Amino acid sequence: MPMKLKFFTIVFIVLVITLIGLSFNKKTLPPLNMITIEGQPITNQDLHGKVVLINFWATDCPGCINEMPELINTYNDFKQDGFEVLAVSMFYDPPSRVMSFSKNYPLPFPVIMDIKKDIIKNFDDVKLTPTSILVNHKGEIINTIIGEIEFDSFRQSLKNLLKDASEHS
Repeated sequence: MPMKLKFFTIVFIVLVITLIGLSFNKKTLPPLNMITIEGQPITNQDLHGKVVLINFWATDCPGCINEMPELINTYNDFKQDGFEVLAVSMFYDPPSRVMSFSKNYPLPFPVIMDIKKDIIKNFDDVKLTPTSILVNHKGEIINTIIGEIEFDSFRQSLKNLLKDASEHS
């Protein structure tokens, strides 16, 4: 077997093993028991079959505030297709500021305060904001986005995930 062919065969085998390993190592959404600022409970059962973006944010985070209008637009454009956004404020964000922000900038999706760090500990102790966790309709974590979302590519990924969800429902 020529050296070049041997090299490509080895690269191919390593790639296949890696892809197989990734498919078996998909991380699933941990058990969540959340309460919105309106007092509504949200659990994994409420999210079943939906594509979900869990957005960790803070009222003093410029990137978080910057991406909120487009996050609202994206949610409004896709909520009827099974897309859900959960805005989880960081534990250090004073509840009064979260409530004030939510009143002054009406967010159309659930807002949750993570005062006791019960939610972030399920996601490797999120430290930076904004951080967004994208979950498919099967409850598998597809992507973790640290920093502001690049909405053109995100919307395309979202369309594909929602299409896949509708084909398998």
